[in-house]
Amino acid sequence: MINAGLNYTFHREDEKYFFTNILPTYTGLDSFKLLSDEHVADLNIDYVQPLKTGRFETGLKLRIREIPTNMQFKPGLNSPLDVNAGGKATYRETIPALYGNYIFENDRYEVEAGMRVEYVDLQYEVNASHPVYESDGYNYLQPFPNLRLAYKLNESNKFSAFYSRRVDRPNEVDIRIFPKYDDAEIIKVGNPDLRPQFTSTFELGYKTNWQGGYLYTAAYHKLMDATITRIGSTIPGSNLIYNIFQNAGRSYNTGIEIVFSRNFAKWGVANLNLNGYKNTIDAFTVINEYPERNVYTSQKEELFSGSIKLNTLFRLPGKAEAQITGIYLAPDLIPQGKTYSRFSVDAGLKKSIQQGRGEIFVNATDLLNTLEIRREVAGNGFRYTSDDFLETQVIRLGYSYKF
Repeated sequence: MINAGLNYTFHREDEKYFFTNILPTYTGLDSFKLLSDEHVADLNIDYVQPLKTGRFETGLKLRIREIPTNMQFKPGLNSPLDVNAGGKATYRETIPALYGNYIFENDRYEVEAGMRVEYVDLQYEVNASHPVYESDGYNYLQPFPNLRLAYKLNESNKFSAFYSRRVDRPNEVDIRIFPKYDDAEIIKVGNPDLRPQFTSTFELGYKTNWQGGYLYTAAYHKLMDATITRIGSTIPGSNLIYNIFQNAGRSYNTGIEIVFSRNFAKWGVANLNLNGYKNTIDAFTVINEYPERNVYTSQKEELFSGSIKLNTLFRLPGKAEAQITGIYLAPDLIPQGKTYSRFSVDAGLKKSIQQGRGEIFVNATDLLNTLEIRREVAGNGFRYTSDDFLETQVIRLGYSYKF
């Protein structure tokens, strides 16, 4: 069976924002107008060949994306930003990829083995008048294998092993050269020199099933190469902190995950996920080019962290269901600092109507508005604590109908 698809999307980012700098002797007003058009074309061709004990999949994927951006900057009185902070830039990427995947299953064994080969050509054209950055880009040809092996002792017990390699490519916003205020003394800037992050994951697992539930335990190791993160730095004579995306060398997560599911009654089921790991960030050195060349060096750091997630589902009378989810994230390590613990509670309710064809639902995320991201960051000559409140507290009411 062959499936083919062609898709084109367009997205416009049209923003205006202002920064008012009020000091005892003067008041300055910086104003920005950003216009960014994103054009994306995707071509997918997929082929699936059923086999006696599995199937073979292969295909081609091609993405072409172009994002011309125009930042108009009008500096106010004694603006801390350079007058050439605005300008034009164009982001272009072409990504062809080929993949193949083989799946085999019988009463005892499961095998899934595949490979994706990806070529990336990325070009970032910068306005020639920019005070620091010049046009840049990169290209690479990389393989991304995946392998999953499973052995069934019997109907209730199974061992598994898993390996994969994946890539996290910088987005256009991550390399965007235009500075933007995070707050009065912290400036966020992209980095055209940013390169992709590659992650290799190894996992060994064991799953046992029983009537009404199961237990899954796994040991895993993740290796991140060219870890993408923000690095803060300062320059002489200025109190501003410039947060710039960088590749901070290698980092590792080594841990254990436990997943427990149990039907505690005909009207309810609970799923508990426990995850504990050691987070390691190797020593690294990066060079921040903006607004002036400066060097930041960090020593090796380690921290034990983890998370807990409890999800409960209740089957109510009248073909209704309610769901409550609680998540706790322990303090964790980041380059230049750490994140504090945080938790959240989500809830939802849905009811089937119209002989099962219709459904009304209401759900709410972060009910208590507690999922703030609090960071403690320390660099050369500065230290700060930040609190970020994302748009996590959302209530949705809806209706769906199956034709």
